[in-house]
Amino acid sequence: MNGQFFISLLNPGIGFLFAIAFFLLWLNRRERYVAYAAAAYTASALAFLIQDVGPVLPMELQRLPANIGFLATGMLFAAAIIKRYDLPVPWRAMSVTAAVSTAAFVWFLLGHPSIAARILTISIGAGIIAIMVVVALWPVEKRHLIDRVLFWVAAFSALNLIVRPVVLLSLRGGFDNYVGFQQSIYWTTVQFSQAMVSIVAAISLMVAVAIDQIAELRREADADNLSGLLNRRGFEAQANAVLRRCLLDRRPVALLIADLDHFKRINDSHGHAVGDAIIAAFGAHVRRIGPAGMVAGRIGGEEFALLVPGAGIESARQLAEAVRSGLQAACTDRIPASLCPTASLGIAVGDPGGVPAATLSALMQEADQALYEAKRTGRNRVRTFTPNPVRLAANGG
Repeated sequence: MNGQFFISLLNPGIGFLFAIAFFLLWLNRRERYVAYAAAAYTASALAFLIQDVGPVLPMELQRLPANIGFLATGMLFAAAIIKRYDLPVPWRAMSVTAAVSTAAFVWFLLGHPSIAARILTISIGAGIIAIMVVVALWPVEKRHLIDRVLFWVAAFSALNLIVRPVVLLSLRGGFDNYVGFQQSIYWTTVQFSQAMVSIVAAISLMVAVAIDQIAELRREADADNLSGLLNRRGFEAQANAVLRRCLLDRRPVALLIADLDHFKRINDSHGHAVGDAIIAAFGAHVRRIGPAGMVAGRIGGEEFALLVPGAGIESARQLAEAVRSGLQAACTDRIPASLCPTASLGIAVGDPGGVPAATLSALMQEADQALYEAKRTGRNRVRTFTPNPVRLAANGG
């Protein structure tokens, strides 16, 4: 065995190792994009094995499945990256590109043999598929560093696939046979550059999988499963972030606190299953009618908070009335027909130009005072926080 043989095993080895790694990740997460990545590295390993290690067939026909494998690798890895962002995978466009490249490859293999032309057809086809990833990710908000890394991995792959063969073939002038091809600078460059791209792409996608896993765990930790809203910790974290943005943008923000009336009595009289059904119905009701950007959470047993960025006093009152008046209909078919649950709500509005600047703690205190007033005056109503008037001291008695 010579050194060339071990170089030939480089990419298959890398491919199979990462295929196994992604398969194990898929067993844990069951995300489709992870399965696509495992399939991509499997296809890459098989393609390099057929190309460099497999037996030679008549008319060099082993080149056809090998290069179909390279195109399949590009399609599957493109699908993995695009699907990670829940974007539609352009299967039709990729399939057409792969079919045209394969047809051209067959022509330059059997009809008008040319190694250089075959290199160009497959490289450019795979490059076009990589460009589809760049186009798909271009408008996506790249919140994490890994999002930018994945984008630039796709961009570099497209550039590498399209420019590299054109430059090297123009310098080399083509190849007379496969012996010269496999011993050429071009193929050595392909072997090592592909190995580096495969490693960087795999590590980047694995980091993305880890970030997605952490985000999912954080969502689970911040969620209230019964209401479908945030729990208190999750609400305070997200509400503080939204409130800071509103203050920076000098936008008003409204906080609504809702409390289910006589909830302990309902639990005692009808059972906790009915109480749970009312909480679940309230959460679904709020999610259905709440405006975009609203942060909603269950902050106590039967107490809820809704932070609405950009809302003034009138729009906050309209939302509160919609929450209050729609609760009974939201509970239909969930609880006994004789039971008519109600809710009281208190509203506080943060002035973007106020001094001192509004804080979540201050808004919650003010909304709590308004909620207390709603309960004091009979429940099943909405009240708005009104600051106490400032009394001026008289001069000279």
